[in-house]
Amino acid sequence: MTIPNLISIGRLFAVPVMIWALIDGRFGLAFAIFVIAGISDAVDGAIARHFDQQSTLGLYLDPMADKALLAAVFISLGVLGRLPDWLAIAVVSRDVLIVSAFLLSYVMGWPMQVRPLFVSKATTAAQIVLAAIVLGEAAFRIDLGLVTDILLVVTLILTVASAVAYLLDWLRHMGSPDGPERKDG
Repeated sequence: MTIPNLISIGRLFAVPVMIWALIDGRFGLAFAIFVIAGISDAVDGAIARHFDQQSTLGLYLDPMADKALLAAVFISLGVLGRLPDWLAIAVVSRDVLIVSAFLLSYVMGWPMQVRPLFVSKATTAAQIVLAAIVLGEAAFRIDLGLVTDILLVVTLILTVASAVAYLLDWLRHMGSPDGPERKDG
């Protein structure tokens, strides 16, 4: 168990607290938790690289914590009417698609290597910025209007593009000459 893994676990524990804060209308607290979680994500990555504390567990735990946090915030903000339902559905569906594809390839005996695509990193960045802005708008009672609207569209486009890219990558992987169908006969 490394320090970066403990930080990722801490982010997982922050998820239900953030959901509670949102449901209870404590947007300032939810915003603070989200920002701290975001900073902790950068810190655990820096510690892992700088102090050679990268681990196989961390390779899975870090993105799992990120996905849990983003899914929770998008679902919560969608339910509260602060984000459009269609965007919350798109964000969560993309994550379900990606996780399901990885699990299915693993169960079929043809596991995929975990490697984030560039479009996925851009998608995560857009989702984080949008969530932070919407939380900030609620916490500080401001309205960024057009900025938020543009980010909604950009986030949707990147989310869909990322889902398609992962799906194509998965199809290539599963259809490769040494794929599971050829192994099993």
